Amino acid sequence: MADKRDYYEVLGVNKNATDDELKKAYRRLAKKYHPDANPDNKAEAEAKFKEVNEAYEVLSDSQKRKMYDQFGTADPQGFGGGQGPFGQGGYYSYSNSGFGDFGDLGDIFSSFFGGGFGGRSSSRRQNGPKKGADLNMSMEITFEESFLGVEKEVIITRREECTTCHGSGCKPGTNPIKCPECNGTGQVRQVQNTILGQMQTTRTCSACHGTGEIIKEVCDTCKGKGTVRKQPRIKVKIPAGIDDGQTVVLRGEGEPGQKGGPKGDLYITVKVKKHSIFTRKGSSVLCDIPITITQAALGAELEIPMVDGSKEKYKIPEATQTGTKYTIRGKGFKHINSNIQGDFVFTVVVQTPKKLTKEQRDLLNQLAKTMNEQPPVRKRGIFG
Repeated sequence: MADKRDYYEVLGVNKNATDDELKKAYRRLAKKYHPDANPDNKAEAEAKFKEVNEAYEVLSDSQKRKMYDQFGTADPQGFGGGQGPFGQGGYYSYSNSGFGDFGDLGDIFSSFFGGGFGGRSSSRRQNGPKKGADLNMSMEITFEESFLGVEKEVIITRREECTTCHGSGCKPGTNPIKCPECNGTGQVRQVQNTILGQMQTTRTCSACHGTGEIIKEVCDTCKGKGTVRKQPRIKVKIPAGIDDGQTVVLRGEGEPGQKGGPKGDLYITVKVKKHSIFTRKGSSVLCDIPITITQAALGAELEIPMVDGSKEKYKIPEATQTGTKYTIRGKGFKHINSNIQGDFVFTVVVQTPKKLTKEQRDLLNQLAKTMNEQPPVRKRGIFG
């Protein structure tokens, strides 16, 4: 016993630790020192893992713990074999662990090593209901459609349940049989002898490919797959206010599930075409409105085109400068799933006429004289 550490010290608990405290300490250390979690230092991890197993085997048994507390050993003949609760060598094997109160330890280790040590949890996942795969596609809509909302019809390619065999993959009147190779578990266990003892691993059954069943007489329509490829037409409602790059999700329009699992979903990413007049910023609609010199100088009532095709009257004041912004409240994009609506913001751009008639030119000259217009004065300190 001189070369063995105190079992309470190994598990990091005191001598008055409860069964629950022992169990929690053991779970934490077993996960920490499992060889698969320490690929860069397997030798040391295996030794500690075996030590933790041995300590827990003794302290979790009331009779062995009582003997250990009294004599420093749980074996009247002394510790001979040192076989822990995970079998010789310390690798987990669900069939011989003997720890029913632990629940499925395969589930504990699978969360760390992606495994399913002993195969129980992974076979349950493979043979249980499984959701179908999701589908993804994109859809292009116009600026007006994104503003108003639209219903469109799309054609997608997906697998659907075979109407001949109703998804079983079997010829009508027949049923699948339990796989004789894995006895319906979907996995095959293998035991290897190592220098540290026996190591048990699992692999997907090659006969049934993890399903646990074998179809003897396949359906002529789907060739045993249970599904056939189709191209259905699906109506899609695009809500008003949707923005470029946003996604619409159609629940249950993806690939069919397996073993009674739900269908996958269809994800449609929306692409909004650019508009020649309007642009979008958040929930606001932006645009430029050209006005004449006289409208800018005298003021005017403008007719502003809206995205939905209507027109809004808006009066601008006299002496309006080019680049001035005006806002029409509540005429922008809707917020999806609410009644809140953004604003319509337009910027006036004063346009200088490129061609003038003689009469127009004379009138402008008269205006210039009345305003005593002169070229800008170059003042020192501004230009030089």
